[in-house]
Amino acid sequence: MMALLMHRDHDFDVQQSLPWNERALMQDLALHTLLEAMARDDKFVHEVALKALLTGWRIDLETILYRQAIAQDGLNNMTVLRELYDLTVEAIENKRKHLFGFWGRHPSMVLYGARETMQMFVGMLRRLRGIARAHAARFASEGFSVLFAMLERELTDEYFTRIEAHLAELKFRGGVLISAELGPGIAGSNYVLHKPRKDERHWVRRLFAKRPPVYTFRLADRDEAGARALSELRDRGINLVSNALAQSADHIDAFFQVLRTELAFYIGCLNLHERLSALGEPTCFPRPQPGGQRRLRCSGLYDPCLALQMQRGVVGNTVDADGKNLVIITGANQGGKSSFLRGVGAAQLMIQCGMFVAAESFEGELCTGLVTHYKRDEDATLKSGKFDEELARMSEIVDHLAPNAMLLFNESFAATNEREGSEIARQVVSALLEKGIKVFFVTHLHAFAHDFFERAADRALFLRAERRPDGTRTFRLIEGEPLSTSHAQDLYERILTPSAVMIAERG
Repeated sequence: MMALLMHRDHDFDVQQSLPWNERALMQDLALHTLLEAMARDDKFVHEVALKALLTGWRIDLETILYRQAIAQDGLNNMTVLRELYDLTVEAIENKRKHLFGFWGRHPSMVLYGARETMQMFVGMLRRLRGIARAHAARFASEGFSVLFAMLERELTDEYFTRIEAHLAELKFRGGVLISAELGPGIAGSNYVLHKPRKDERHWVRRLFAKRPPVYTFRLADRDEAGARALSELRDRGINLVSNALAQSADHIDAFFQVLRTELAFYIGCLNLHERLSALGEPTCFPRPQPGGQRRLRCSGLYDPCLALQMQRGVVGNTVDADGKNLVIITGANQGGKSSFLRGVGAAQLMIQCGMFVAAESFEGELCTGLVTHYKRDEDATLKSGKFDEELARMSEIVDHLAPNAMLLFNESFAATNEREGSEIARQVVSALLEKGIKVFFVTHLHAFAHDFFERAADRALFLRAERRPDGTRTFRLIEGEPLSTSHAQDLYERILTPSAVMIAERG
């Protein structure tokens, strides 16, 4: 049995490796906040959500749409989704309790532990089938429809009756019937466990019927060696059946493990949706497009991690970057530029793994990878300066890029002077665009931004953090030509307040 809730034809691999830039993505996009909201103190959900979120580049458009439909089903049936997940957790935990102290090398111990585990699993499978029967009609996605149909097909009443009959026989209440042959040195060999024949005659006839001659022996009450030898004979006879039953228990356990893993992703989606909805923030299922089409059109796009951190709604942005391979964002500090950049990064991760996104509407192309190049703090070890560190990190990024990847720059190459930083940024971005990389660049380097505005305005989108004449920030981005002003007046009013000036004069 397969769950098939993450892929149409194979299970989700929770052991798959994370991308090379995992730490940078987690830091630059504040993904710890997003994952904590998805996990809600469930470490397993956190692990699965992390793997799904950062490995979405490995799945195709059809799989993304497949997951979106399942996630929508989950949002429409929250109680059922949580009931399914809780059942898988209970089944896995119960297995550990049943096997504690009973799983050993002796076949009799293996048989006992496997029999008890299978008996527990039968009850869990009955409950699972009951949920499928009761709620299957409420689910419309292909993934859940296939899962529920498989449970109905495989877990029939006949199946349960047969399993319970086998488990009853494996208790061996009437003893163990074993045959053997004499091998070299008159040692026993070819031990075979036989199914006892049932005597269908009435008990009265069985009582007075003539019995065939048999040979029996009895152990003395204190014959420990004989009891040990008899126990060894019994273990040889039941060895194969005990291993077979243990493998069957492991098979069902593996199914619950996979089902729990794949449901965990959708539980994470449900948890995040509930948190954002409680803050009054919108979400939507995006319209993914094939890579290379340069599609990005959204309304109300916001940074979900910022909303979760602030515990209130944040300002969203409406952007139309269709046909653009470069988006340059300029404007005053504290105007929402970095928040928009994080929102774009988070949305790309979420669309690639089949989730909803933090926006009112979103349509975007798929990418082959997401990379960030953000400014970093000074190297405490003084092994290199900030500018050298930026160039070294840029070199590493280039080594891992593939066409149609997305690269987010935030105040990059600002550790040197304006002229040098602008020239380096221009050359780097030009080379990236030639190789088919989609670039978002938040910058204060006016010469760099204005150069692209003059040379490539038709292929680039220029956004500016809105600032009203009185200095008020709206935290919205508007289309517009990059401005040369650094808004030093804002710094003056923020730092050199009248009280600060008075103190300076007195000093």
